[in-house]
Amino acid sequence: MAKVDAINDNILSELGRDGRISNIDLAARVGLSPSACLRRVQELERTGVISGYRAVLDRTKLGTGFVAYIGVGLNSHTKASQEAFERAIAHAPEVRECHNITGNVEYLLRVECADLVSYKSFHTDMLGALPQVNGITTYVVIGSPKDERA
Repeated sequence: MAKVDAINDNILSELGRDGRISNIDLAARVGLSPSACLRRVQELERTGVISGYRAVLDRTKLGTGFVAYIGVGLNSHTKASQEAFERAIAHAPEVRECHNITGNVEYLLRVECADLVSYKSFHTDMLGALPQVNGITTYVVIGSPKDERA
């Protein structure tokens, strides 16, 4: 496991803001030589602290600006029921995130669709048709004043 000291923490913060920053600029921002900075970044990558780099997409410009979080309750709490649900969700392109959670429901989904009409189709024809699903609660996102997902 990589040591996450104050310098590594600064490196991670800078890369979180701009994953395309050059090593020279990153080194200057965190107060290291370029070679020392590169060694630290490579070690963070090698140990899996940095697991990848992503582009942040404007989903509205891609036609999928309708976002909702959905709490899904299952009618059975067996491993087989959970695995069947997860397999079905893995094939749903509208589902951008799926989390198995604690609380009143078993899953929390983040769904992106073109609009309310396409969401209704997903809700009825895909999610509501799964035999494992017992309850669906939808929370439509009307704004995201803070979103730090990469």
